[in-house]
Amino acid sequence: MSTTQSERLRDLLEPLVSSKDLDLEEISVTPAGKRRVLRVVVDSDDGVSLDLCAELSRELSEKLDAADAMGAGEYVLEVTSPGADRPLTQHRHYVRATGRLVKFQLTPAAGDGELVARIMQVDDEGLDLEVPGVRGRKPTARRLAFTDIAKARVEIEFNRKNKNEEEA
Repeated sequence: MSTTQSERLRDLLEPLVSSKDLDLEEISVTPAGKRRVLRVVVDSDDGVSLDLCAELSRELSEKLDAADAMGAGEYVLEVTSPGADRPLTQHRHYVRATGRLVKFQLTPAAGDGELVARIMQVDDEGLDLEVPGVRGRKPTARRLAFTDIAKARVEIEFNRKNKNEEEA
C-alpha cells in the first residue's frame, strides 16, 4: 500500500502541530514555477495568531529539512490559518462557528434550498439555529441535522457585535 506525499507529510508534521494545541486542517503541495509551495493550514478553538504561525513555520521547516521530506527540489513553506470563506466540513468547524451567521446549502431530502441562520448550539446530531426575521419579524428557532447539510460557509458580517458589546 503506497502513501501519498500529503499523507507522509501529515504523519511527519501533525505531532508538532498538535503539541501547540492546534489542529492540522490541510496540507497541500502545488507547483509554482521551478519550485513548489507547501501550504500548511492550522486552526484552534481560539484562532491562530501571526506570531504562532511564524514560530510554527520555523519549527516545521527544521523538521522538514531534517527528514528531507520534500526531497531535493526547492520549496516555499507557508503556514496559515483557514480563511473566513473556508467551508465548514467537520464537527469542530461548526463548534468554532457558534454565534456566527452561516449560509447552508441543504440536501434534496431537506428541501434542496439555501438557508442563512446563526448557529446557537452544536451537538453530535446537528445544530440549533436562529433564523433572522424578515421585515421586522422576530427571529425563529430551527433545528438542522448534519445529514441535511450539503455545504456550509460562514457569512462575513461587517456590523456583527462582539461578545463584549452584546453583554453590555
